[in-house]
Amino acid sequence: MTHKLRKIRKKRGSRTQGYGRVGQHRKSSSKGFRKVGRHKHLWSYVLRYEPEYFKKIRFKSPRGIAEKNVINLKELEEIAVRLSTKKKARRAKILVDLEEMGFDKLLGEGRITVPVSVKVQSCSEAALRKIEEAGGEVLTEKLRPKNLKLETGTRHEDI
Repeated sequence: MTHKLRKIRKKRGSRTQGYGRVGQHRKSSSKGFRKVGRHKHLWSYVLRYEPEYFKKIRFKSPRGIAEKNVINLKELEEIAVRLSTKKKARRAKILVDLEEMGFDKLLGEGRITVPVSVKVQSCSEAALRKIEEAGGEVLTEKLRPKNLKLETGTRHEDI
């Protein structure tokens, strides 16, 4: 911006130049984003209300953030019904290979009424519970739930 177009050019000649009679230029700083006194008299304010004020924000590489392709139970049921009509299911359980379809995780939103046998990398506990209630099964490598309670006298390897 050119010098002659700045707001201060209009304010010149007035006594306070738009900052008022009391407390001129207070609670502002040399830069717009920094606050005055954070390392001095307002240090207790920083400790209580803004503990991350002086924290450095570092760059997070987008390569380190992996996206999972997820599917919910309501969509799984639609896929299972389509597969059963195509193959005219002879078995009681319909085999759905979600790994082959490109899904990484099965989530538990929705209901499922069809007994299915699902092959997937990982699934949530709610999805596992709902599929087993419907008479189906989940085939995963990571089938053991996180909050598995061990009985006294048993080792983790025995399970």
